[in-house]
Parts: sequence; C-alpha cells; structure tokens
Amino acid sequence: MTRQKICEVNPAVRDQLAPGVRDKSGIGVHYVDAFIKPLNTTLPDGSRIICKRKGLKVTLTIGDRKGEGIMRRLDVSKDPVVMLEAALREAARAAGVELSFDGNEIVLARP
Repeated sequence: MTRQKICEVNPAVRDQLAPGVRDKSGIGVHYVDAFIKPLNTTLPDGSRIICKRKGLKVTLTIGDRKGEGIMRRLDVSKDPVVMLEAALREAARAAGVELSFDGNEIVLARP
C-alpha cells in the first residue's frame, strides 16, 4: 500500500465545537464542514479528492472512486470528532482506500 499525506488538520477547527457556537444539529455541522474543507485537494499524481457533507451523509471521491459514510450519533458516539472520523473511514473503505488520522495529519493509503 502506498501512503501519502492528504492535508493537515487545522487546530482552529476545534473552536467550532466550543460551547459558545450555536449548533442545534447534534452532530457538529460547523465542525464537520470546517474539518472536511481542506480534504478537497489534488494529489501529486493528479487525482482529485472531493469531500462533501449533505445532512448526515459524507461523500468522499478520490479520482474515479466514490464512497459514502454516515454520521452515526447513536451507534458510534455523541462526540462529533469520533463520529466524523468513523464516517470518513467508512466512506474511504467504500471507495477502496484507507484514511488514517495521524496526529495533525490525514493520510491516505491506496492499494
């Protein structure tokens, strides 16, 4: 498997989870949207990565492969950070790749 860094996680994204931020969604949509924005990029080999959220569904497209993950509040966790990572991993598996969250980096592993 080849591993390559997609992007770094902006530490300021956690500010979207602060108690002062009004979010009635229960899944931290402001946090989710801010977190996935840097994932939309082009890899050195020319493959485009596109990540979108619509409601509870997260769609991850890498080149011509596409996968979807669901933000599961009851099954996974009430914590938006844990919920989003699980949804992104699910979407990556459906696209035939793996995502890992190594500290402040998001790393893509392809067969």
